Amino acid sequence: MSQPSHRAILANQPRGAIAGNAPDCAFSLGSIAVAKRASCGAGHYDRAMATEQDVRALLAAGDDALADAAFRTGDFGKARELMEAAHAEAVRGTDVTEQASALDSLGMLAHYENITKLMSGSAVSHDDIEAEERLFRQALACWQQLGEPPASAQSLFGLGLVYQVLHSDWTTAMPYYWQALGLITAHEATGLYLRSEVHRHVGFYFLVEASEPAEAVRHLQISLDLREELGDQRRIPSGLVALAEAELEAGGRDRAIELLRRAVAQAREAGLLPERIRDAERTLAEAEAASPA
Repeated sequence: MSQPSHRAILANQPRGAIAGNAPDCAFSLGSIAVAKRASCGAGHYDRAMATEQDVRALLAAGDDALADAAFRTGDFGKARELMEAAHAEAVRGTDVTEQASALDSLGMLAHYENITKLMSGSAVSHDDIEAEERLFRQALACWQQLGEPPASAQSLFGLGLVYQVLHSDWTTAMPYYWQALGLITAHEATGLYLRSEVHRHVGFYFLVEASEPAEAVRHLQISLDLREELGDQRRIPSGLVALAEAELEAGGRDRAIELLRRAVAQAREAGLLPERIRDAERTLAEAEAASPA
C-alpha cells in the first residue's frame, strides 16, 4: 500500500495546523527557555570566530559536533557553542535563509538534548519541549517569508518530532511528516541525512501506528540506504536497528538478525554511547530468542 499523499492530508488541514501562530522571523533567543541558555552563553564563544567564518561553515561544524554528542559523547557543549555563534552571526545579517537554518539547527540541538534525557531515563520538562517547538516554528516562519522552499522540510520535520517523540501524538505529527516527505522526495538537494530521517520516522509510523510492516520496511530501507550513502559511521547503526525491527514485524527474522549483528558490530566500532550499543545488543538478543516464523 502506498502512503496517502501529503497534499491530500494537508488539504483538510487549516493553514494554522501546519504553520502555527508563528511570530515574525526576527527572533530573540532569550525569549524562550532553551534560548535563554543560548543568549546567556553568548559570551562563551569568540565573536571574532563568527565574523571570520560564514554561517554555513559554523552550522556545518555544529552539525558534526551535534552528531558526535548525540551518538558518541552525550556532551552538547561544543555543538551549542558553534550553533549559537552561527545564529548570532545570522541575525546580524539580512539573509533570511541563514537565519532559518540557524534556528533549525538550534531546534535539532534542543531535540537531541531532550531525547538524550529520555534515553537516560530522565524526564523532559514542559519548558524544554515548548522551547524546542518554538525554535522550529520560528524557523518555519522564516522559510514562509521565502515561499516555503525545499529547505523548509527541516522545520516541518522538526515539528513532527516534537509531536511524535515528545507528545506521543501521531495524529498531529503526521501532517508535518507528510509535507516534509513531499519536499524531500521532490527535491533531493535537501540533504542525505534529512531525507534519511524523514523516511525513518514515516517508517516508524507504518510500523507502530498504522501496523503496515511491509511499508515500514520500504521506508526504513530507504532511510538506511541514505545513511550508508552519507557514510557517517555514527549514524548507520541506528538505521540498521530500525530496519531490523520492521523486518521482524514483517516476518523476516533471519534478515533482522543479520542486520542487528551488523548494527552491534558497527556501533562498537564507531564508539557509540553505551546506551546505544546496549539497545542494539538487546534487540539482537530478543530477535535470536524469538521462534522462527
